[in-house]
Amino acid sequence: MFGTWTLNLAKSTYSPGPPPFKRATYKIEPWEKDAVRITQDMVRPRGGIAHFEWTGRFDGRDYALQGIEDYAVSNAYRQLDDRTFEVVQKVDGAEAITSRMTISPDGRTLTMVRSGSTVVYDKQ
Repeated sequence: MFGTWTLNLAKSTYSPGPPPFKRATYKIEPWEKDAVRITQDMVRPRGGIAHFEWTGRFDGRDYALQGIEDYAVSNAYRQLDDRTFEVVQKVDGAEAITSRMTISPDGRTLTMVRSGSTVVYDKQ
């Protein structure tokens, strides 16, 4: 799972559309003892840039998402099996989105499914 993942728009589907980003990377790296750091860099269709960082553990607890100014946003990752994780995002303490993140058996594709959308990333 560790490495840099690049958005594959051709394999992704968004409902409702259109895609909210024209480019995105998702970097997952080990962090301190038993923790990970996830960094997201995204470019919106009209050129706006978003950068988010999350540091935490896959223990189902809420950890703050850095890069959001207007709201208190947290992500809670929970490992379901060797390749599947549940991600619950909360905004100001209320659950907003639940996603399922799966890494392909060959370790080359990361797929996130949420609210009718499927977002696919390829490992660089």
